[in-house]
Amino acid sequence: MHKVKVGVIGCGKISSIYMENCHKFEVLELIACADLDPARAREQAARYDIPRAYSTDELLADPDVELVINLTIPAVHAEISLRALEAGKHVYVEKPLTISREDGRRVLEAAAAKGLLVGCAPETFMGAGIQTALKLLEDGVIGQPVAATAFMMSGGHETWHPDPEFYYAAGGGPMFDMGPYYLTALVQLLGPIRRVSGMTGKAFDERTITSEKKYGQKIQVDIPTHVAGLLEFEDGAIGTMITSFDIFGGSSLPRMEIYGTQGTMLVPDPNTFGGPVMFRRNGDKEWTEQPLLPGYDQNTRGIGPADMAYAINSGRPHRASGELAYHVLEAMWAFHDSAEQGTFYEMQSTCTRPSALPQDLAPYTLDA
Repeated sequence: MHKVKVGVIGCGKISSIYMENCHKFEVLELIACADLDPARAREQAARYDIPRAYSTDELLADPDVELVINLTIPAVHAEISLRALEAGKHVYVEKPLTISREDGRRVLEAAAAKGLLVGCAPETFMGAGIQTALKLLEDGVIGQPVAATAFMMSGGHETWHPDPEFYYAAGGGPMFDMGPYYLTALVQLLGPIRRVSGMTGKAFDERTITSEKKYGQKIQVDIPTHVAGLLEFEDGAIGTMITSFDIFGGSSLPRMEIYGTQGTMLVPDPNTFGGPVMFRRNGDKEWTEQPLLPGYDQNTRGIGPADMAYAINSGRPHRASGELAYHVLEAMWAFHDSAEQGTFYEMQSTCTRPSALPQDLAPYTLDA
């Protein structure tokens, strides 16, 4: 088996779990990392036994690097992904794919022109929780899905994040920060989206940082912080979704539920890999907790690049694909466009529903 050689660009907080898990998957070989801050790149290289600590230019020029994991901030996702593709490297990017739909199309077109693969987080739908929910749906346990709900209710990041400013700038907000987890899980479970309606708002024009690093500093809020709407899926199911940074007293709403013709299923938090998964069929008096399928129930960020690496080797489709990420990106913008225009947004893209993970494989392998 060919080990695909990986370089990580962006050595911030999220990079640690990727680096840790890259070492676990048999198909990946993590050989380089880079960051705008050279000291941070060296620090992560030493911590995770990465042979080469680079600048971005040096990493992209290294002919040994076959796959770039792009963990930069959303504002430069497109720039770094396009540069990596131009350098002849496959790209896996942290969510969202890009900030704009135009840049998203440019990335996919550049990859197609070069014969390269693009993948994108979130990969949490490959965790045991969502995979178990998918198996229940495929087995018809709750009948034909007719509706779904998805709620991400939060008070915002300024209370805990050391650098929360970009969450309130273009490309931020609750939909672009957390929407990818919920929308990707919904597409995995229910298929692609046909049309969207939305309403948006914001509680404050300015927020005060109360986390320690920048305590007392003010943030201008440039984007909606409460996004609500409806999704119609191509198979006819209807979804209700809210993502919000304007929930200040907590919420008791479930993360996700799927409603079928024969019952209801509780889906776990799509920002996690585990459970629980529960269902109750028509006539049942109690909920049944479904044991999770064997697989990845802990934080396994890095499974997306690993799945891509198998695809690079074999030519099969990869699950956390650029096509899926672009469909989710378009849906996120659809909520905002619908709110501004007062009309339904008809989706222009579609995608292939990712296949379920195979069972009974050794840990940290994805293909037989």
